[in-house]
Amino acid sequence: MRAGMMVAGLAALLVAGCAQEAPPTSTVATVLVQTVGDAAGEQVKAFTGEVVPRHASELGFRVGGKMIAREVDVGDTVRRGQVLARLDGSDLQLSVSAARAQVAAAQSDLALARSELARVEALRQQNFVSDSAVDARRTQAEAATARLREARAQLALAQNQTAYTTLNADADGVVTAVHADAGQVLSAGMPVVTVARDGEREVRINVPEGLQKRVAAGRAAKVTLWADRDAWLSGRVREVAPAADATTRTYAVKVTVDATAEALPLGATATVLFDGGAQPGVRVPLRAVGERDGVPVAWVLDSDRKTVNPVQVTVARFDEAGAVVSEGLAPGTQVVVAGIHLLNPGQVVEPVRASAPVALDAAR
Repeated sequence: MRAGMMVAGLAALLVAGCAQEAPPTSTVATVLVQTVGDAAGEQVKAFTGEVVPRHASELGFRVGGKMIAREVDVGDTVRRGQVLARLDGSDLQLSVSAARAQVAAAQSDLALARSELARVEALRQQNFVSDSAVDARRTQAEAATARLREARAQLALAQNQTAYTTLNADADGVVTAVHADAGQVLSAGMPVVTVARDGEREVRINVPEGLQKRVAAGRAAKVTLWADRDAWLSGRVREVAPAADATTRTYAVKVTVDATAEALPLGATATVLFDGGAQPGVRVPLRAVGERDGVPVAWVLDSDRKTVNPVQVTVARFDEAGAVVSEGLAPGTQVVVAGIHLLNPGQVVEPVRASAPVALDAAR
């Protein structure tokens, strides 16, 4: 038994000695790094849009009825006052005839009332009638005058409604759409044709959320047509929608272009490129910005020592292209862009450029 205990003790000492002799192991993490660039002067983005008129109107009749003729088609050039469509005005002509008859009747009533008033006033001078009789006749004459005025107003209204059976162009332009054909019964205000007015034209684009403030009204832009990509035109943002579209969640932006109508055909596909502005800071990928002790940080690579350390940064903004850091990083700095939550200050790493395909230890 004593011999067994001695053997066990020697074995324990041997194991302990071996454990002390084993060298400590260390793991060098492979990390993905990227050199950050200057964000100053970068362009916002190119947006594709459509050439539209500055002013376009959906024209319709001011009265209802059956349309008997449409005089224009899509693409027709129209002039101010030109007839575009007509309604059947037979019923309204009857209204005019009835209104004229009412005017004639009111004129007769007024003539009779005035004659009666003159007769009663003559009798009053001879004391054959009382003052109240004269007042009554005068009131009747005044009422007849008011009825004649009303009848004339009704006649003017009927004549106006009859004139409204003809739809005229309110400005020079081109027909871009038709909404009704002959034979349809229309109510007042229903659109019949859309006319794009001659003159200033725009490019309408849709800007995603987060960029609408960077394309505010007055912002300069460059515009080119898909059919002529070598020609660039100057433009300026005229209007930015105050609310996003409920379906697309984008903001409608209209860019006025300094060009003739011939250079900007309606419906043409156009590309809008906004002039770059001074945007101090550096551009980094979204994955390069993390948080440590409640503050935003980026992990910077020391190329000589091959170590990484967190650096506090100030993020100016986030967008779909990444983040712009205004303080904490300088152009040319190498930052870790993957697995930053697994790193420790001063950790030795094996850097790999972001373009190289490799399995990253820090991303595991």
